[in-house]
Amino acid sequence: MAQRRRGAALEKALLDAAWDELTESGYARFTMDAVVKRAGTSPPVLYRRWPDRDELVRATIVHVLSESRPAVPDTGSLREDVLTLMREIATAHVQLVTVMYAHLASYYRETGRNPSDLFDPVTTGRAAALDTLFERAVERGEVRPELLTERIKTLPFVLLRHEILSTFAEVPEHVLEEIVDTVFLPLVR
Repeated sequence: MAQRRRGAALEKALLDAAWDELTESGYARFTMDAVVKRAGTSPPVLYRRWPDRDELVRATIVHVLSESRPAVPDTGSLREDVLTLMREIATAHVQLVTVMYAHLASYYRETGRNPSDLFDPVTTGRAAALDTLFERAVERGEVRPELLTERIKTLPFVLLRHEILSTFAEVPEHVLEEIVDTVFLPLVR
């Protein structure tokens, strides 16, 4: 007999089921009933936590972003740190980026939210991770801190996202190196 899930284990199972439903069916066909069935639970269990599908989608995305956050590399150079992070995103996170931007387009239209609303840096820890990476580069004297605006710090990752959404495929190494070497690093040195 299966053991009854409770607390954090139950919430994780519900959010994982919601993610699976989103990736397989898309937002247009995403229903609370489908998540209940996929999670093997009852509607009250799901509705006690999230009153509607939009709140469930938001919680699911925050959950997935938190769980999928890559480790902050520490290679000893900003170039290699950024490339290491981009390589992981460009290979292991193509599905995540695709779902976040392409499959959830109707979610953004219906709710008035946008993808950046879901990238809550406090909840996901993404901002702190990037700040650590850049603080190390400043300490090593690789970059001028006054040049590290928020837009500049995110630029390589925005360009990477563009590449993924242009092809829906893994991004080749030479493209990653071009982004870092010809666009990003000249802006911070």
